[in-house]
Amino acid sequence: METLSPAATRVADAFEASVRAARAFERPYRHFLLESVFPADVSDALADLPFAPPVLNGVSGKRELHNDQRSYFDAGGVARFPVMGAVAEALQSLRITMLIRQTFAAEIDDTFLRLEYAQDVDGFWLQPHTDLGVKKFTCLIYLSQGRGHEKLGTDIYESPEKHFGVSPFKRGGAMVFVPGDDTWHGFERRPIEGVRRSVILNYVTRDWRAREQLSYPDRPVRVDA
Repeated sequence: METLSPAATRVADAFEASVRAARAFERPYRHFLLESVFPADVSDALADLPFAPPVLNGVSGKRELHNDQRSYFDAGGVARFPVMGAVAEALQSLRITMLIRQTFAAEIDDTFLRLEYAQDVDGFWLQPHTDLGVKKFTCLIYLSQGRGHEKLGTDIYESPEKHFGVSPFKRGGAMVFVPGDDTWHGFERRPIEGVRRSVILNYVTRDWRAREQLSYPDRPVRVDA
């Protein structure tokens, strides 16, 4: 029987409650909006982690353009920061992986937990993309607060050329979808005061090459006891 640490149990409790209260939307593709994904103090602690944001030098459009400056809930991070460890432990757990499969019909058995600590500064933009391929589940969890940050949600598209809307951006809120050939999303360039912080939760297949980004590179998640 699986046993989680008290800190991870708190995270799992909040995540489960959030998922069970998720709001589903069918247009322009099936996606979900969540609130209070983590306990409030966990979201606060994550928002204050001491990682330096990337220096764009006028270059943006894809996150991989700044791979050398990106931060993850990797083995070093989960060991160094207890809040990262608690979140990773909860999202690796059978309790949560079963919940994700059952609620979102995400085929995440035998995948690996990947959590990116994303920090976006003024000048950042992200071209429309689908996440289709090695990513089997995507959950974009918003953290930062500040002037204008309520307008910094994920841009949702009907097609790469047709904008549909913007997800709400507030601390502890999230947008969820199972990647498909129509799950177009990105970020239109607009002013960012301070740093736009979020956690990008993915479960990725064994074909994911950057194993150093994974929380548990030698432990695939399971959805069956």
